[in-house]
Amino acid sequence: MKHNFWLYIILFSLLLSSCITNKDVVYLQDKGTIVNDSLEIRELSKPYKVQVNDILYINVKALDEELVSIFNPISQGANQNQGGDGLYFSGFTVDMHGDIKFPILGKLQVLGYTTQEIENKVKEALLKQYFKDTAQIFVTVKMAGLRYTTVGEISPGVHTLFQDRVNIIDAIANAGDIKTTGDRKDVLVVRQYPDGQKIHHIDLTDIAAMQSPYYYIQPNDIIMVKPLRRKSLGAGETGSQTIRTVASIFSVLISTYFLVKNL
Repeated sequence: MKHNFWLYIILFSLLLSSCITNKDVVYLQDKGTIVNDSLEIRELSKPYKVQVNDILYINVKALDEELVSIFNPISQGANQNQGGDGLYFSGFTVDMHGDIKFPILGKLQVLGYTTQEIENKVKEALLKQYFKDTAQIFVTVKMAGLRYTTVGEISPGVHTLFQDRVNIIDAIANAGDIKTTGDRKDVLVVRQYPDGQKIHHIDLTDIAAMQSPYYYIQPNDIIMVKPLRRKSLGAGETGSQTIRTVASIFSVLISTYFLVKNL
């Protein structure tokens, strides 16, 4: 009887530890951060600085559209019809030296510049070498989509969103959300820097994640979601699944016990 008691205790503990609770799957919970039912979120997102292999969309406009046609060999409408794949061919790719090849102007160093700074740089170069102030040129520079990768306990793949700013919740939702067995408390963000890649951690179950410098993703980020330990143990996602798993294990143990006993 005493042995049965301890067996029940072990099985009950396994059941409690194996169930995936709301605290494991609910995003941005209040973990003592909110005061007086409100939380002041100070966004830590900084303007993105262009890196190697980024693709830029650059459009030049002026009073005389024919005059700037050489700088826009592919029309804006065509780019939209081609989508992200079309921008790969018609956009300006940052090479290993941090340069882009721009019509007439030749190579322009853009590594480490924001899109606003590149707009100013292109405009100044055009006014200096090709146009007069009376041309009233207008330059637009954008990233050719925000490209990121998801792996692990989430639908794996490479995704592109045509937005200037994307937070990690939007990125995950676009990828189909994290699986129930995914660890939302320790999501890894692999980010590219001029000196290499770094891995950052963010707890998406805590509302304080919105104050993290990694809450807003950057181009070429890799979002990695680890499995919960419960999955490694083979336990079910819900209480009923865990009970069935424990019952199956218990049945096998009992059968094995009587087989051995009868030998």
